[in-house]
Amino acid sequence: MATVRLSFSPAPVHVRTARLVGVAVARRAGVAETLLDEVRLAIGEACTRAVALHRQYGVPDPVLVEMSDSTSYTVRVIDRAPIEASVGLSALPPDELADESLTDEALTTGVGFALLAGFVDDLQVRPVDEGIGTEVRMVWPVARR
Repeated sequence: MATVRLSFSPAPVHVRTARLVGVAVARRAGVAETLLDEVRLAIGEACTRAVALHRQYGVPDPVLVEMSDSTSYTVRVIDRAPIEASVGLSALPPDELADESLTDEALTTGVGFALLAGFVDDLQVRPVDEGIGTEVRMVWPVARR
C-alpha cells in the first residue's frame, strides 16, 4: 500500500498541482484510463472547495490531500475551515446533492458538492476528528496488474 501526502497553502494556483499528482498516483494505482478525467475533475473540485473555505474564513493552515492505493484508490482532501462553514449540503446524500432544484445560494454553501457527486460514486463528506474542518473522501476502483 502506497500513500502520498500533499499539503499546500490555500491558494488557487496550487490546485493544479494537486490534480496532476492525483492523476499520476491514480494511474500508478491502476485506476482505469476511462476514469482518469473524473479523478482529475473531482480532485480539482474538492481542492478548490477547500481553498475557497480557507480564504473565505481567513484560515492560513495548509490544505491537506492524502492519496492511497490499498484495495482501491482513495483521495482525502481536508480543510481546516470552521465546521459551520461546511455543514448544510455536506450532510445530504449524493443523489440529493445532484438535485437541480437546489438554489444558487445552497450550492455556494456546499461549494462544489453537486459536481463532486456527479464525478464520484463513493463520496463521503464529514467533519474531521479534531472537530475543525471537513474531510472530502473519494474512492475509485483499481485493477491490479
